[in-house]
Amino acid sequence: MASTIDDLASQALALPPEDRAKLLEQLIASFEPKSPGQVAWLELARTRREAVLAGTTVPVPVDLALQRIHARLK
Repeated sequence: MASTIDDLASQALALPPEDRAKLLEQLIASFEPKSPGQVAWLELARTRREAVLAGTTVPVPVDLALQRIHARLK
């Protein structure tokens, strides 16, 4: 069994990042029932990922995002 899992992991890690992300979403979803909230969050994540990949949205580094959040909470 470990050999099969190791083989699958090797194959998954050889995929392009976008395909690995899709696989990860599917694996995580297999552990949890799909509540309306989960479906909404997944759709939002997909929409945001597509916007970044299309170049219509620019990601913000986490340190800058946290600074902005802290500034709003003051």
